[in-house]
Amino acid sequence: MTRSGIGYDLHRLAAGRKLMIGGIEVPFDKGSVGHSDGDVLAHALCDALLGAASLGDIGTHFPDTDPKWKGAASLLFLEHTRKLLDERKLRISHLDAVVICERPKLGPHFPAMRAALAKSLGIAEAQINLKAKTNEGTGEIGRGEAIAAHAIATLEG
Repeated sequence: MTRSGIGYDLHRLAAGRKLMIGGIEVPFDKGSVGHSDGDVLAHALCDALLGAASLGDIGTHFPDTDPKWKGAASLLFLEHTRKLLDERKLRISHLDAVVICERPKLGPHFPAMRAALAKSLGIAEAQINLKAKTNEGTGEIGRGEAIAAHAIATLEG
């Protein structure tokens, strides 16, 4: 059986924080505000995977009220999610995601992001597609105040 799930995440951006996207630090003068490392891409992918497996959402498994996740690397969320999929004999077929921000330019960082994500999930880099879009200067994303990501996961099993 083939299953699919969608994921979405958005984080405010603030000075003095690291910008973690797809498991890597992207050089920038602002970073995501969040309980964990604020990795918008990893969070959207996690939600897409959990949704495809009918396992709820990221907040169910990694609540921001739990101090053990304070400052945690979001790749750990993906590793834990992969274990949940393995327990249910579900295999990741493909992941597709888009990150929305005005700056920085993300394309040059996609190979490193795909490598980090693939390692955490135990899949091939070729099973992950990443895209970047701007918000054409509109809204909080367009003003550089926030970053968002949308993702879809396809599972077999």
